[in-house]
Amino acid sequence: MSVHSRGLPATGKPLAGLRVIEVATFVAGPLGGMTLAQLGAEVIRVDPPGGAADYTRWPLAASGTSLYWTGLNKGKRSLVADFRSPEGRDLVIRLIAGSGPGGGIVLTNADRPWLSYEALSAVRPDLIHLRIDGLRDGRPAVDYTVNASTGFPLVTGPEEHAGPVNHVLPAWDVACGLYAAIGILGAERQRRLTGAGQQLTVALDDVALATAGNLGFLAEAEVNGASRRRVGNHLYGSFARDFATRDGRRVMVVALTGRHWADLVAAAGLTGPVSALEQALGADFSAEADRYAYRDSLAGLLQRWFGAHDLDQVREALAPASTLWSVYRSFREVAESDDVRVNPLMGVIEQPGVGRYHAPASPIVTGTAGDRAPARAPLLGEDTAEILRADLGLSDEDITELRKRGVVATASPSER
Repeated sequence: MSVHSRGLPATGKPLAGLRVIEVATFVAGPLGGMTLAQLGAEVIRVDPPGGAADYTRWPLAASGTSLYWTGLNKGKRSLVADFRSPEGRDLVIRLIAGSGPGGGIVLTNADRPWLSYEALSAVRPDLIHLRIDGLRDGRPAVDYTVNASTGFPLVTGPEEHAGPVNHVLPAWDVACGLYAAIGILGAERQRRLTGAGQQLTVALDDVALATAGNLGFLAEAEVNGASRRRVGNHLYGSFARDFATRDGRRVMVVALTGRHWADLVAAAGLTGPVSALEQALGADFSAEADRYAYRDSLAGLLQRWFGAHDLDQVREALAPASTLWSVYRSFREVAESDDVRVNPLMGVIEQPGVGRYHAPASPIVTGTAGDRAPARAPLLGEDTAEILRADLGLSDEDITELRKRGVVATASPSER
């Protein structure tokens, strides 16, 4: 099967001509590679026979195919080689060394001597090598342990809750993957200017620590000498909260500015009561700090209004207002909603083992015609034979022999 017949980009995208060899598992590395692939880079994911540790990770389709794996590997090519075999390692090294002026780029989270910058730069002097670590000293860590050690679970959840509250979004993995993609592009630009390669590392723990610092969480604790308290579903330092409507729906309402606040109060018909409360408290609710200080009292007034109206009535009342708000939806509601399905970001792909479903392309709009059509994920080993033949010059007989000895693996015809 031609790589272009399954929707992989050929030309016209910003990163066309760039080749990245990805030897990575779980979220950060594969997301970084997919980010580059969706912008036109040729990303070859290399896995061991049978797939790496993330190949069967939940959630799964009814067939047992990992929706997680297919979701994070869209638009890539797949090569399967046995890393434990000297021949398998040699094939990957040759692929890295001989992949042309746009190649010689490795994205990995594996700590293997043969895959190190030192080893690979000996065969490809202008190598760009980015390794994702757990901790900055190279020790392992995952999003969930990094999150625990950075403080966020202790300010997440209901105000009265005593223990930590983990969230379901692997935020540090996601941010780390995007940092990895940016790092590779920065190093590739430098190589174009100087001809020199570069070794880069990005640690998951550093990504989380940097974010906590950049958002002021750490400075607040250091300067004020106290950790931030939980505030439940309120927005720290401003006015925002969830409200229940009469028909059992919940909405998130955010009033960041004085205009947002005034429009919300007017839409709810609460100008008089809010003004009276303001005078009684000696407060100024046009000021964000006062809206936050008296958030419970203000939320109580607003909840009475939301609780007396159905969602459609709330929608009609807030439509002309500048106030920011949205309806809470389940993943199923999001997946089945018309506004999501007509979004140009989303397209229908035919994924073997899954079937037809809506999947996202890159959120970056480049202006290239058709640039937002998503490509499906490869089958494990789908491109092995073509890569060995076209890039390494192996004959069909050579490939058959390697496959018989388990050095490489290809997707079976029935899977295609």
